[in-house]
Amino acid sequence: MSESEPEYPYKAYRRPMPATWWLRNRKYFMFMMRELSSVFVALFVLLYLYAFFLLSKGPVVYGEFQKSLRSGGFIAFYVVALLFAVYHSCTWFRLAAKIQVVRLGRWTVPGSLVTAGAFAGWVVVSAAVITFFAM
Repeated sequence: MSESEPEYPYKAYRRPMPATWWLRNRKYFMFMMRELSSVFVALFVLLYLYAFFLLSKGPVVYGEFQKSLRSGGFIAFYVVALLFAVYHSCTWFRLAAKIQVVRLGRWTVPGSLVTAGAFAGWVVVSAAVITFFAM
């Protein structure tokens, strides 16, 4: 300890916190689910990168990998990853209005318009991707 800090014979009280503290409040629970969603998105990206790696190994290896991805476990993972990705995206776009202030001259664009613009852009890009892959 430095000379300027006095030593105390007692420790500060720390209330014990159970590991499930975040389950008691809905806002904390939703925040933790948003954080957990990042894990599923990252796992999906790693799976996607692994598919590209196997694609370089030839059509036979890649074909076998594609067959394994049609199993029930992977389909369940895809559904969960999709739900978490949508939840993560929605919460991020709602947050955009709070972190991004748009000014046009002296007028400040309302946060609801910033959020609506983000969702509209998401819909347009998603429609473009669907159209591209549907052809």
